[in-house]
Amino acid sequence: MLICLNGKFVPKEKAVVSVFDHGLLYGDGVFEGIRSYKGRLFKLDEHVDRLYDSAKALTLKIPVTKEKMKAEIILSVRKNKLKDAYVRVVVTRGPGDLGLNPTKCPRAFYFIIAASISLYPEKFYAKGLPVIVTSTRRNTPDALSPRVKSLNYLNNILGKLEANNYGVLEAVMLNREGYVAECTADNIFIVSKGVLITPPTYCGALDGITRAIVLELAGGMGIKTKEVPFTACDLYVADEVFLTGTAAEIMPISSVDARKIGTGKPGPVTVALLEKYKQITRTEGTEVY
Repeated sequence: MLICLNGKFVPKEKAVVSVFDHGLLYGDGVFEGIRSYKGRLFKLDEHVDRLYDSAKALTLKIPVTKEKMKAEIILSVRKNKLKDAYVRVVVTRGPGDLGLNPTKCPRAFYFIIAASISLYPEKFYAKGLPVIVTSTRRNTPDALSPRVKSLNYLNNILGKLEANNYGVLEAVMLNREGYVAECTADNIFIVSKGVLITPPTYCGALDGITRAIVLELAGGMGIKTKEVPFTACDLYVADEVFLTGTAAEIMPISSVDARKIGTGKPGPVTVALLEKYKQITRTEGTEVY
């Protein structure tokens, strides 16, 4: 495996980060996850735009242009001879001193990993995934905007630890007011009385790229959509629940806190959206080869 390290490709064994890097010391940095399907990078422009927006919000200057970053992402997939891949792009504040001050880091550091990923076993796409509502509350948007995909994921990891303790693979996180924000690694949707609903970003949800695609697909299918706050109780009584994310794609939910959702199997809206999503991911994208 070859890793792009500040523009140079090196074997993974030699892809190292300084112990003084503020991404490691303080979680000071941003990242993106991008999927490649059959040799096409899906929504490459949107992911790179979000990467640079996240960096700008942190006054983190990425040391290459967007076009060069895209070229290196494409080359990372190509050099590793991959067609179906997951690409992780990470930009850190770079090496500095042991203090917190980001101005002591003269230049940002970035790397690109192109590999494979399987976030959830395939059986859950057919049967649905059980989840819980974690007691860990989502960080408040006034403390850290959910629009910034930062390297500080401790809030999500605490939720994931609780999911592990309950023997499930994902957990729903509520915000300080008790409204559903998102899951530890995914956005969340419910279907209630024929309406597709997802939490607005001000509730603490990432403005997910897959989330946006699903809303667009639903509109084209004549499904009414809403971005409004809802509670855990709305999850329990929903007709359908599903998760979205670049790695997860569209994941049906079979139960929440041991309460069966609908029939306990993927519902018709979820199935229809997943099929549409699969169609576009396998026909659209930036050519790698």
